[in-house]
Amino acid sequence: MLIQTARQEGESILTPEALSLHLQAALTASKVQVSLYGKSWDLNKICYKSGVPLIENGMIERMIEKLFPCVILTPLDCFWEGAKLQGGSAYLPGRPDIQWTNLDPEQLLEELGPFASLEGFRELLDKAQVGQAYVGRPCLHPDDLHCPPSAPNHHSRQAPNVAQELSGGCHGFSHKFMHWQEELLLGGTARDPQGQLLRAEALQSTFLLMSPRQLYEHFRGDYQTHDIGWSEEQAGTVLQAWQRRFVQLAQEALPENASQQIHAFSSTTLDDMLRAFSEVSAARVLGGYLLMLAYACVTMLRWDCAQSQGAVGLAGVLLVALAVASGLGLCALLGISFNAATTQVLPFLALGIGVDDIFLLAHAFTEAPPGTPLQERTGECLQRTGTSVALTSINNMVAFFMAALVPIPALRAFSLQAAIVVGCNFAAVMLVFPAVLSLDLRRRHCQRLDVLCCFSSPCSARVIQILPQELGDGTVPVGVAHLTTTVQAFTHCEASSQHVVTILPPQAHLVPPSSDPLGSELFSPGGSTRDLLGQDEGTRQKPAHKSLPCVRWNLAHFARHQFAPLLLQSRAKAAVLVLFGALLGLSLYGATLVQDGLALTDVVPRGTKEHAFLSAQLRYFSLYEVALVTQGGFDYAHSQRALFDLHQRFSSLKAVLPPPAPQAPRTWLHYYRNWLLGIQAAFDQDWASGRITRHSYRNGSEDGALAYKLLIQTGDAQEPLDFSQLTTRRLVDKEGLIPPELFYMGLTVWVSSDPLGLAASQANFYPPPPEWLHDKYDTTGENLRIPAAQPLEFAQFPFLLRGLQKTADFVEAIEGARAACAEAGRAGVRAYPSGSPFLFWEQYLGLRRCFLLAVCILLVCTFLVCALLLLNPWTAGLIVLVLAMMTMELFGIMGFLGIKLSAIPVVILVASVGIGVEFTVHVALGFLTAQGSRNLRAARALEHTFAPVTDGAVSTLLGLLMLAGSNFDFIVRYFFVVLTVLTLLGLLHGLVLLPVLLSILGPPPEVVQMYKESPEALSPTAPREGGLRWGISPTLPQSFARVTTSMTVALHPPPLPGAYIHAASDEPTWSPATTPAASGPGSPNSRGPCPATE
Repeated sequence: MLIQTARQEGESILTPEALSLHLQAALTASKVQVSLYGKSWDLNKICYKSGVPLIENGMIERMIEKLFPCVILTPLDCFWEGAKLQGGSAYLPGRPDIQWTNLDPEQLLEELGPFASLEGFRELLDKAQVGQAYVGRPCLHPDDLHCPPSAPNHHSRQAPNVAQELSGGCHGFSHKFMHWQEELLLGGTARDPQGQLLRAEALQSTFLLMSPRQLYEHFRGDYQTHDIGWSEEQAGTVLQAWQRRFVQLAQEALPENASQQIHAFSSTTLDDMLRAFSEVSAARVLGGYLLMLAYACVTMLRWDCAQSQGAVGLAGVLLVALAVASGLGLCALLGISFNAATTQVLPFLALGIGVDDIFLLAHAFTEAPPGTPLQERTGECLQRTGTSVALTSINNMVAFFMAALVPIPALRAFSLQAAIVVGCNFAAVMLVFPAVLSLDLRRRHCQRLDVLCCFSSPCSARVIQILPQELGDGTVPVGVAHLTTTVQAFTHCEASSQHVVTILPPQAHLVPPSSDPLGSELFSPGGSTRDLLGQDEGTRQKPAHKSLPCVRWNLAHFARHQFAPLLLQSRAKAAVLVLFGALLGLSLYGATLVQDGLALTDVVPRGTKEHAFLSAQLRYFSLYEVALVTQGGFDYAHSQRALFDLHQRFSSLKAVLPPPAPQAPRTWLHYYRNWLLGIQAAFDQDWASGRITRHSYRNGSEDGALAYKLLIQTGDAQEPLDFSQLTTRRLVDKEGLIPPELFYMGLTVWVSSDPLGLAASQANFYPPPPEWLHDKYDTTGENLRIPAAQPLEFAQFPFLLRGLQKTADFVEAIEGARAACAEAGRAGVRAYPSGSPFLFWEQYLGLRRCFLLAVCILLVCTFLVCALLLLNPWTAGLIVLVLAMMTMELFGIMGFLGIKLSAIPVVILVASVGIGVEFTVHVALGFLTAQGSRNLRAARALEHTFAPVTDGAVSTLLGLLMLAGSNFDFIVRYFFVVLTVLTLLGLLHGLVLLPVLLSILGPPPEVVQMYKESPEALSPTAPREGGLRWGISPTLPQSFARVTTSMTVALHPPPLPGAYIHAASDEPTWSPATTPAASGPGSPNSRGPCPATE
């Protein structure tokens, strides 16, 4: 396709000069030749030719095949110059090469008449109203030496009135069957009050090519392709190569300083563009994964090698990458097709989601109680975080499976692939990553460097476990800077409530006075289940060696000492609720701004020639070719009235382009019936004049002889002919219907005898009727028998839709077409509309309904999953409330950003519910398992989850960052921007809004401490001289299980360079209680250093 516009906005192009430039570009493009498989391929070989007739004379048939014009819809066809685009030529002795620029078909038939019988061919040309073809049309430049004398302005030498010639459209070589309507040729037109065309801003020419199947069939068995193993795939390669060269030459045809500009496009251009859109960018994928590796390694590195987890971060990212690859491989095995969303987005999105769980497990692993045996550390970590990981992964999978409800194949495939990849991530994180953590723990225990684990670590802490009785003599190993106590829990079963309660003896006497901004509340006997399983770091005595504040600072420290105290103040809570309420209100307004639609210009990169063409086409030529397809399953022969009614209803739709005023709407059934009426009229004349009798038709016309053969058909295999029907039967009855018994036999004759009419109807019959050659001089019985075509299973009526600019226009047209088909279905005709509007825009008929349904189902599923795994419907309800707010706010922000609603944003909106779980469940679970007041529990939840949730959000953003570098603006706006906004909303709702809501409306704790402190335990006792003992109060209730305690002594190395040391006297002295004698024998065995380090 070629579209020409003026470089100056609004300038008219209805001038001979502008059309000359259009001719220059079109002529350059039409002369394209490509060499493939040792052959040369030009336009005349691969173009679509409408209805090439079958001629018995071999010489004439070959000449016609070479000369028969390509179908080119161009405004140049109004002028003689349109013939220059036709590249066919033929040779006859004594004449110059015959081309369409000098071909007068009427004169040529007169010259060939004495040498060949061309009566049938002459009648064919007369019916098609070919006339003098191009030589009878005006010349754009009458001074051209080749302008034929038969041109209307040849003698006057006056330039034609371009607007007058183009008004109403143009014709191909056949005036009857090849009428190019004005709307197909001109864009941006303006008319005077009388309707006369005044100006136009765009010209369009369309070159029709054969399909790969048609090209393969055309040259199959031909001498030109017999030596290259001709196949349909090779035919497709030829067409693609020719189209690429066509677009390239057309865009270069005009000089840069020309007053006009040419935009060229082809179906191969679109395929190449979509293929580039779907290709995986190795650079972006590699860049995204390298960024993620760097971030994971840097954020998990520590000055203290014993606490550093850089290698764990690297291994985790690589593990997620392998899980993503395995998930995509599984999708391929399952036969789920890949598309642009899969290749451009899923690798980054899945990486960001998968690394979230890596950070959560790694953070939880570092918080394990120091007294936990090595072989139990991994189980301890999974016990704390397994529920969160399982909950988020299950919700993500459910989210993407719910997104598969959107009835669009490409997006359904993306959703299924995402769900499978998330499942593979979940399996890798839960089954493989704990092993990585265990190996890293072994590395730390063996005093090896992080990342470079082959080298010994000079700064690893050496941990020795000392039994309480070993300290009875008061001796402490040399180098001990401080003692870390490890307290194991007491469990109690209450007979009244049938609840198992886990408690911890009071430890207020073990803790120094706190300067925490939340006061002593964080250090009170209340705590979390983490503290019930192992004493929190904050409750231990501080080491003598203190690092610099900048080294000591981390996200957990920030959440504990700055963020949580500020957020949980009353004024801050009120401000948060007001701000999020305002955001929700603005989002509700923004939701009203969201429009449906996705133009092709949104997908193509801006600034490219393809984008310029599509923009010009959308602005000037909003025409779409569609077809009304009728299927099998009903009797076409007996349903003719219903077919006519269906066509009438469809033609009356507002968006259907009406035919020119002199013509009536035409379908293959109209063409077929009118052709039968024509040959019936010819038969009646021949019968009345005596040229056709009961026993002979040789003296009649070609059409009369065809009617004769049809009228005597009975359809009975035993007696196929009945000559008495010549005067008693009509080919078309009084109601304008074809007799059912003649329907399929007449169809065979029409398809073979009227190829131009068949091509103009675009019927595309299946199964195709058989070929049948008519020879009126052959009167044998076999020639009289006409084979009936097989019952039709597929046929179509072509239409043009116009004025479709907005999505609402498409929806209105689609709804009207569907209503017409539904009405026809009630009449027994099975039909459906087909074409690009129905392929791309039909999704908007029920898109919002599918979106609302999927979100509602997903929220219900999320509630059920959270309530089931957390065993707390109250918490599940708060989570679902926050997720619903996130989805609503994301939808509203899309309206402010001008992002239209299509299947892709709907998938992201639906998936946002599952992705939002990553930001909310961890905080909610931390709150649920903490003890104390709501403020305290919210603060503890933030302390434990702020770092992994933030790291997960940053990792997701890093995974998405590579999408910002895409060449496709569509990827940037519809994926990067939307997913980035989603991630930021999730971070704000999970770490700001949800803690505030929990501190106000949160459920009671999951574990309640029922142990009451004794006065003896609350008042520290003086230590025995030279002794270091700690024990539990002897006043424990009898129903509690008493568990032996142990003491872990950490031997700290000299401080790192840059650290400063407090004197030991700066640390408060705390006197533990005496240890019961019964507690000694049950203590764990002591462990020595790793053999590898000795």
